[in-house]
Amino acid sequence: MSRARLRPLYAAGFTTAFGAHGIAASLGVAGDDAGASLLRLGLLLALYDGAEVVLKPAFGTLADRIGPRPVLVGGLVAFVLASGGYVVAARSHGLADTGWLLAARLGQGAAASAFSPAASALVARLTPETARGRAFGSYGFYKSVGYTIGPFLGGAVVAAGGLRSLFAVMAVLAAAVACWAALTVPRVPPLPRTRQTVGDLIRRIADPGFLRPMTALAAGTAALSVGVGFLPVSGRADGLGPIATGAAVSVLAACSAVAQPLAGRALDARRISPVRGLATGLLLCAAAFVLAAVPGVVPLVLAAATAGAGIGLVTPLGFAVLAEATPPERMGQTMGSAEVGREIGDAGGPLLVGAVATALSLTSGYLLLAGLLAGAAAYAGRRGRWAA
Repeated sequence: MSRARLRPLYAAGFTTAFGAHGIAASLGVAGDDAGASLLRLGLLLALYDGAEVVLKPAFGTLADRIGPRPVLVGGLVAFVLASGGYVVAARSHGLADTGWLLAARLGQGAAASAFSPAASALVARLTPETARGRAFGSYGFYKSVGYTIGPFLGGAVVAAGGLRSLFAVMAVLAAAVACWAALTVPRVPPLPRTRQTVGDLIRRIADPGFLRPMTALAAGTAALSVGVGFLPVSGRADGLGPIATGAAVSVLAACSAVAQPLAGRALDARRISPVRGLATGLLLCAAAFVLAAVPGVVPLVLAAATAGAGIGLVTPLGFAVLAEATPPERMGQTMGSAEVGREIGDAGGPLLVGAVATALSLTSGYLLLAGLLAGAAAYAGRRGRWAA
C-alpha cells in the first residue's frame, strides 16, 4: 500500500486532535461573558469528549458494516457542517451565542466520533501486518502534532479574528481533508461477519487480548493528560513562569511525537516485542511521575521527557497489538472501543490526581498515579490472545 494513501488518514488524526485542543484552549480566554461561568466552560469542554465516549463504538461498528471509508468522509463532512454552522449562526462577538456554541461543540464531537475510529481502522486495513507499527506510529505522530500546536495556533487565530474565525479554520481544514480522503483513500469493502449478540461483544471486550492493550492505551493517555495539566503546576511551584512551564509541556509532546514512529519501526523490524514494549512504556510513565514528585526544575524536565518517551512507546504498540489480534471484519468496532478507553484515561487521570492533590498534596497524586501506572505495566505485560 502506497504511503500516499495513508496520509489523508494521518491528516484526519491531526484534525480530531486539533479540533479538541485548538478550541478547548481558547474557550476560557475568548473575552466575553460566556467564558465567565466556570460551569458553562466545563460543559463546553466536556461536550466534545463526552460525545466521543458515547458514540465511538457505534460508529466503529457502522464502519465494519458499511466500510470505513464512507464513515471517514461522512464524519469529516459532518465536522465541516458543525463548524461552519457556528460561523454562520453566531454573532460577531462569538461566545455570547452560547447555545450555538454548545451545539457546535456537540456536533464536532459527534463527527470526530465517526471519522477518528474509521481512520484508525483504515490504517489497520490498508497496511500489511509487517508495517502496522510504523503506520500507527506515524498516525500517532500527527495526532500528537495536533495536540501540541492546537492551543498555540487556536489562540493565535482567536486573537486575530475571534472564535468564529477559529471555527472557520476548523471547517476549511476538515473540508480539505474530506476531499483529500475522498480522492485518495481506496474503498475498503465490509467483510462478511457472523452475527454478534450483546453477550458476544461483552466477552470480546473482556478478553485479555483486548483488555490488556486497551488498559495500556488508557493508562498512557492518563499520563499524557496529567502531564499536560499538572506539570505546569509543579513548574510554578518551582518558580518558573508561564513560558518555561509551557516549554516543559512542549518537551513532553515533542518526545512523544518523535518516539511514536521510532517505536512503530522497531516493532515492525521485531527489535522490540509488543508486550515488553507496552510494559516498558508504562514503566517509563510511572518513573516520570516519581521524578515529578521531586522538587526542582531538572526533575521536572526529566519527568516531561520520560513521560513523553513512555507515551510514545505505548500508543503505536497498543494500536498495533489490537489490530493484529482483531479479525478484519471487526476492526472498526475494536478501534472505536479502544478510543473510548483512551477518552476514559484522558478524563480519569486528571480527576484522580486533582482529587488526591486537593485532599493531600500534588506529590501524593503523582505517586499514586505512578503506582497505578506500574500496576498497569504489570497487567499489560502479561501475554494473552484474542478469543476469536
